[in-house]
Amino acid sequence: MAKKSTIQVEKVNEHIVSWLKTYADNAKVNGFVVGISGGVDSAVTSTLCAQTGLTTFCIEMPIHQAPNQVSRGREHIEQLMDRFPNVKRAEADLTPVYDTFKTQMPLSDNEAKYHLALANTRARLRMTTLYYFAGIHGLLVAGTGNKVEDFGVGFYTKYGDGGVDLSPIADLMKSDVYELGSYLKIPESIQNAAPTDGLFGDNRTDEQQLGASYDELEWAMLEKAGENAPSEYTDRKKEVLEIYTRLNFVNSHKMNPIPVCEIPKMYK
Repeated sequence: MAKKSTIQVEKVNEHIVSWLKTYADNAKVNGFVVGISGGVDSAVTSTLCAQTGLTTFCIEMPIHQAPNQVSRGREHIEQLMDRFPNVKRAEADLTPVYDTFKTQMPLSDNEAKYHLALANTRARLRMTTLYYFAGIHGLLVAGTGNKVEDFGVGFYTKYGDGGVDLSPIADLMKSDVYELGSYLKIPESIQNAAPTDGLFGDNRTDEQQLGASYDELEWAMLEKAGENAPSEYTDRKKEVLEIYTRLNFVNSHKMNPIPVCEIPKMYK
């Protein structure tokens, strides 16, 4: 349903690496910190950062994490450290912090909202951790969101994985990220794994949460922008378009600037 990625991977890779290096040089920082999840987005982002030659700090932050997510993340970091001498690693086990936080929070009668609030708490604890490492080492926090997540359906946590200093792959569709990941030779275990945000302590996939695959959402995003070739609308296409439109609307508060109450000049 989605377009097949047609990016010039070598040129895109060079462009992003140059952009990262220029941004870091202008900001007078030593490099980047990247949260490693075991997914393709963080693997591609950290590999792009590593190519700058600047310090690239890969941080694992498990919170009751599924073992296969942990093992994929570690496989990637080890491979990256073998390839790039400027790559460093650290693990911050946030499970005790999260568990302590839970004990201090009231329960909710709405089970779905309760579990979602806790899932978002995981992302925000990780954001705080990344900024701690960035602060003590003079680094920038590199975001790992792609275009569909960041500007299509808003599939991220506000002030969680959405809290970053710069976003290297946010103008790339998910299919572009996979193509770049293949070019960068990230581990096949990551390339072949079903995308998951890992915020619920299980193996539920992004597709299960969103109700549509990234290929389908990518098609819907391009369709809304009028960039797809004309085609017959199947029942599934109509359903996907409804899913995309709903998510884009309900998550617009994440993607739009924070509303500011402007005071009339006559009151100042």
